[in-house]
Amino acid sequence: MRVFVRNRPGMIGVSIVVLLVLTAGLAGTIAPYRPEKMFYGSELEPPSREHLMGTDNVGRDVFSFVIWGARSALTVAGIAVGEASLIGLIVGASSGYFGGRLDNLLMRFTDVILVTPTIFLLIIAVALFSVRTVTVTAAIIGLFIWPYFARIVRSEFLVLRNATFVEAARAVGQTDLKIIVLHILPNTLPSLLVTASIYVAYAILTEAGLSFIGLGDPSAITWGVLLNIGRDVLRVAPWVATFPGLFIFITTWAFNLLGDGLRDALDVKAGDYL
Repeated sequence: MRVFVRNRPGMIGVSIVVLLVLTAGLAGTIAPYRPEKMFYGSELEPPSREHLMGTDNVGRDVFSFVIWGARSALTVAGIAVGEASLIGLIVGASSGYFGGRLDNLLMRFTDVILVTPTIFLLIIAVALFSVRTVTVTAAIIGLFIWPYFARIVRSEFLVLRNATFVEAARAVGQTDLKIIVLHILPNTLPSLLVTASIYVAYAILTEAGLSFIGLGDPSAITWGVLLNIGRDVLRVAPWVATFPGLFIFITTWAFNLLGDGLRDALDVKAGDYL
């Protein structure tokens, strides 16, 4: 914790993330209007006192849309990264701890997904679903990023499965499940946490990209949907796309700073733990 607190970029990242979480949680209080509320006769109105970020092509308040979009962005990130972490943890732990044929089988399957362009698979998977909700999109993203988590977990298990404290646990008769859950898994959580913080940004960017090309839920309140609307009116109303784009940039930047800060603080080579 002392190392992390002294990491200025990491503290900037965590401050922005906390602010985003509060914004998402208090969206109903912060946003002046409901995001779906339309102001007829005020379409594509520039930023003003009444509409701080202007309005979109159907008269919705961009500021309210962006504030509520923060909740959708964090929901997408939470579902996608949570799912990827769980699958990656199960696959990586099984592969790294037991090794042998199981390791070869799981890693070859993981390699197949890793070498296939993720965005290509995502576009196909999203296009095949008749229901395109934020939850479905997030679940699909999670299904294609778990190999990165599995690789990290496997590498940690390969190192720790023959550690002295693990051998001691085997010597006293503890089962493989207890050894994995109680002894090895806690030591892999730092690496898993760093990986998760980085892929939160990836999940948010991916959802925005899918919505931007028209593969998201057009009725959802997300930054990607607003970007998709803004591209058609970019010349006459640049604020429609500018503000959600700015929030996407700030959010992904903050999570990357947070991930870098966690990586530096949890790196035993940093040598500042005493």
